[in-house]
Amino acid sequence: MTPKGVVPAFVLGIVGCFFLPSKGRIAKFFQAAESLDTMNIYVGNLAYRTNEDDLRREFERFGSVSRVDIISDRETGRSKGFGFVEMLNSDEAQAAIQALDGSSIGERTLKVNEARDRPPRGQGGFGGGGFSGGRPHRDRDRERRY
Repeated sequence: MTPKGVVPAFVLGIVGCFFLPSKGRIAKFFQAAESLDTMNIYVGNLAYRTNEDDLRREFERFGSVSRVDIISDRETGRSKGFGFVEMLNSDEAQAAIQALDGSSIGERTLKVNEARDRPPRGQGGFGGGGFSGGRPHRDRDRERRY
């Protein structure tokens, strides 16, 4: 029997169940977490001296920013000139994209758009992926013989 004011929640892989409140402060927290429509934004052509605080300030003019990452070279630690900003609201994110795409920070014209998912690595084609992108070695050897 479910107590009044709670909703049963089942978790796969765990024997048993627990109850989440359907009213009150904790319930509002779970509802707010479900309604988040975050957007990840790509920011390109950054000046190498631009840091994450500078980028955060630019985007916070349009709404809540949850995360800022400027991508840097593993060996040198120097910025690669691009990064990502995650905003909590997609409408605010769209406004930021519209306003900041083509604007300049540090004498560089920014390229700003919604980030696309990165394709899986190692799937052949140009730039790697092992042997899956090229011809098998036996064909190459056969051509040399004839």
